[in-house]
Amino acid sequence: MIRFQNLARFPDIGANSYLLDFGETRVVLDAGTHPKHTGTDTLPLFEKVEPGSVDAIFVSHPHLDHIGGLPVLMRQQITAAVAMTEPTKESGSALLHNSVNVMKSQKRELNEPAYPLYTHSKIDEFERLWFTREPGEVFSIGHTDRVECEFFPAGHVLGAVGIQMEWRGKKIFYTGDVHFENQTMTRAAEFPEDKVDTLIIETTRGGHPREPGYTREAEKRRLGETIAHTIANNGAVLIPVFAFGKTQELLFMLHELRYEGVIPHVPVHIGGLSTRMSSIADRFADVETRDHRHFEILKDFEDLEILPRGHREPEFHRGRIYALSSGMMSEHTVSNRFARRILSEPDHALLFVGYADSETPGGKILAAGQGGRVQLSQGHAHETPIQCQVGRFDFSGHSPREQIADYAVSRDPETVILVHGDEPARAWFQEELRTRLPKSQIVIPQPGEIVDL
Repeated sequence: MIRFQNLARFPDIGANSYLLDFGETRVVLDAGTHPKHTGTDTLPLFEKVEPGSVDAIFVSHPHLDHIGGLPVLMRQQITAAVAMTEPTKESGSALLHNSVNVMKSQKRELNEPAYPLYTHSKIDEFERLWFTREPGEVFSIGHTDRVECEFFPAGHVLGAVGIQMEWRGKKIFYTGDVHFENQTMTRAAEFPEDKVDTLIIETTRGGHPREPGYTREAEKRRLGETIAHTIANNGAVLIPVFAFGKTQELLFMLHELRYEGVIPHVPVHIGGLSTRMSSIADRFADVETRDHRHFEILKDFEDLEILPRGHREPEFHRGRIYALSSGMMSEHTVSNRFARRILSEPDHALLFVGYADSETPGGKILAAGQGGRVQLSQGHAHETPIQCQVGRFDFSGHSPREQIADYAVSRDPETVILVHGDEPARAWFQEELRTRLPKSQIVIPQPGEIVDL
């Protein structure tokens, strides 16, 4: 019997982790942390897994909601083999080390005694135990019950994969986070199309359809025209971005928009962790997942202004672009502090190119819009008026819901397990797939729930 258990502690996006039992072989898929919680509440339900019982841990990609709890899980499962792609290993290590620094700060700011959940030295120790496999390499794990495994490019970020596992003639496929269209930096997912017994799929965008007539090229041009208009009016452009993935994606788009003559050549500011993550991306500049081969961000991007380490934020200048983290403008981040300089002036623009949770400052700004007011941090009771232009652009690294549903139908699974989405998102997928796959079992697993497959 194959058994699935949802280790996510909360029924939404965050702390993604799932346990699969293949007879006597146990596999954990991802080991993330939850960005909305603190202390041990950020972790998956690792306490439900007996220490030393896991044979392998697979990491689909290095975003913290998929890798942030890995050192904690490895401490409990010290003999488990840990597999990921080489780009995920490089990026994941850097993001985990940065997470230690963030937890140390939060220990002081939030008086959180559990932080840090792990140390720099533990990351270094555990990283030596990680092994890499690239898409197309078939490998096996387990002893008496061997499970054949293979990674497939997922198109979400550099190094992201979906994972197929086969045991005694039964196939299970886990999409991880997936994008079925080319992005500026990564190519579309290349997933298998044969029949599968169980499909574990992400549902991130299930709550909303994509805008009719959407094309990525048209959205990129709309972004460029908004930037050009702001610069022409001597305004500054702030684009909050995640240090890994979205920063590099944005810089490639800006490079293209310059080449196409849509935006002028003006300085673009990045800093901190974004610089480190861009240097890692540059090391993989010639891998097959890149559309811009031989172009290295830190070497070839003209007028790139890099914020020195230790500096809190760049100096403010009109007529420039500031691509600063975090993408959701969380408190105590450079983008949050920098926003105070531009929010109250109509000449400037604040442009969002990625996801911003509704409870974060970025999400609150999007909800209020130009003319509204926002509280940028809990420590400041007053609200800041939003006079600058506020724009939202769809460059999501997740496929729209219709494409993921089409993929699920194409593989004709006996069971579909819906993960990585809020309640409305999973509900849409459940209704859609019950209609299109009437013979399949469609499951929304609750935290800790076990499903026999």
